[in-house]
Amino acid sequence: MNAAYFITGTDTDVGKTTIATGLLYAARQLGKTTAAGKPVASGCEVTPKGLRNADAVALLAECSLPLSYTQVNPVAFEPAIAPHLAAREAGVELTVQSLLAPMQQLLANQADFTLIEGAGGWRVPLADQANLSDLAKALKLPVILVVGVRLGCISHALLTAEAIARDGLSLAGWVANIIDPKTSRLEENLATLAERLPAPCLGRVPKLKQPSAEAVAEYLQLDLLD
Repeated sequence: MNAAYFITGTDTDVGKTTIATGLLYAARQLGKTTAAGKPVASGCEVTPKGLRNADAVALLAECSLPLSYTQVNPVAFEPAIAPHLAAREAGVELTVQSLLAPMQQLLANQADFTLIEGAGGWRVPLADQANLSDLAKALKLPVILVVGVRLGCISHALLTAEAIARDGLSLAGWVANIIDPKTSRLEENLATLAERLPAPCLGRVPKLKQPSAEAVAEYLQLDLLD
């Protein structure tokens, strides 16, 4: 059975791609075909083949289907700024529709396990009053939430979960990514998240010196997803 999820985070730089690659690796180890999308990415490097985003490249490396870079990341901007600002500077109208078609085409490949990774947190602006969360709504995908565990993460996680529910989407699971291992009352914070988030915890990933997809996958439980 094909499964696809939209993966988001409590904020930017909370390890969405790190967790996404771990989930994709875990799926591949179970013999599943995998695909991934990063519909829009800013902070890209200029290469002879065009703009390349490190997160999208990492996702592509964990795709078992023979996808091109553009299929994974159809819209890329060089400045490491909010996507809607980068689009404005580039003279590009960043709409839900412009991102929807390539992601629908990616999903049409019907990999056993597909992840569509957002940018930043849940309410990342696009053109006009649209947000990247509107893309998740248009795709009608269940959501995996990466919680960057540090001071303040409980409120960020609960507010994100509330916004996901308000948008009519289901929270399929969440992952505790320990950004700050010195967080005061770490265990109590994790217990509170587990009590209050309305979905299973798919894993608790410690701060790793070398957070490879293989290393991260060891801490994840894919079987807890519906």
